[in-house]
Amino acid sequence: MSTIYRLQCKTQSYDWGKLGDVSKAATYAKASGTTIDNATPYAEFWMGTHPNAPSIVLDEAKTTLRDLVKNHVELSTEPVYKQYNGDLPFLFKILSIRKALSIQAHPDKVLGSRLFKDFPQNYKDPNHKPEMALALTPFEALCGFRPLNEIAHHLEVYPELAELLGKDVTDEFFDTVKATGDSTKPEDIEKNKAALKKVFEALMHGSAESVKESLARMIARINGEEDTVSRLLIRLDQQYPGGDVGVFSSLLLNYVSMEPGQAIFLGANEPHAYLSGDCVECMATSDNVVRAGLTPKFKDVDVLVEMLTYQYGSAESRKMEPVKYGDHSLLYDPPIDEFAVILTKLNGKETEKHGSIEGPSILIVTSGSGKLSGGESLDDGSTYDLKEGYVYFIGANTPIVAASNESGLEFYRAYSVATDN
Repeated sequence: MSTIYRLQCKTQSYDWGKLGDVSKAATYAKASGTTIDNATPYAEFWMGTHPNAPSIVLDEAKTTLRDLVKNHVELSTEPVYKQYNGDLPFLFKILSIRKALSIQAHPDKVLGSRLFKDFPQNYKDPNHKPEMALALTPFEALCGFRPLNEIAHHLEVYPELAELLGKDVTDEFFDTVKATGDSTKPEDIEKNKAALKKVFEALMHGSAESVKESLARMIARINGEEDTVSRLLIRLDQQYPGGDVGVFSSLLLNYVSMEPGQAIFLGANEPHAYLSGDCVECMATSDNVVRAGLTPKFKDVDVLVEMLTYQYGSAESRKMEPVKYGDHSLLYDPPIDEFAVILTKLNGKETEKHGSIEGPSILIVTSGSGKLSGGESLDDGSTYDLKEGYVYFIGANTPIVAASNESGLEFYRAYSVATDN
């Protein structure tokens, strides 16, 4: 039985996606037969077993990847199969972002289970949804709360935010930052988090009329300013006009700029929003999202305010440090069970080997071309074409060799191994 299968994967069209051929999601989908309409936003390209956009094996039977995995334990290994109930524990995606996604957070397993039980109309499963984003092109995001002194500075530079929060909340925050803002003592950090929570809660519970009025005054005042933060505020207000509280939220959250190959990990109960660019994303298989702003969709403000960790720190501290994996690869291994991702980059006429992985994986070619073999060399067994947008499922315990053509080759590979004791 083969252990390598080429997949046909589906796109998702959301309003924030890039249009037509400009979208990496569309470009990669076209490689397996999707017809592209240049007036349509192609926001995401899903690789996995999720029922909302299941991947299909490119064989005569058009077998779903979910059925392939479910019916062949050996493609996962028995421990992985048992741990994740005969399914893939991760969803692999390409995102192509034209305008900002909502400011959001994803619940941990305990909260996810409770929300699913109590509000199944809004929360579709009981799972958590940690995720990792790896930049394919220059990429912008909001991620976690800024250092407290940065937030205090913004309350001074953007007094409309301070007015919206109210004098009591603002003064208490200033006093806390002055007294313990730089402290590393656990008890002081808890005080700082409590003060930060009051700021965020006051902002989120501001009346729609007050937010709209304060935001209009601020945008009018800073219009024409060229600093990064003011330009971001103006851009977000243009994308979500009419007084979206998420524009103010960007003064509390880190602005993160990434170059291709850089990555951020977004754990449970951490606020974030992707702003622009293309990325590879890997996540635990879940649809649970608690939104706070930059969206016309349902905002669950009370749940969001209570669920966040209120950890604070610099933008750079949010970026991941990959480790070397083979001669031409980097491993991004976040602190969760469900997945890790390998990035392989080859110049022209180079070869890379990945040893056997004790679990299933999905590989996508993001640029260039070459050949793939499931073995110790390209002469071992069948070879498969690697072209931009081609996606393969690779069964467990399959060593692979990839060789680039003159143009070079880049691919990302998500995998999972068993972690249950």
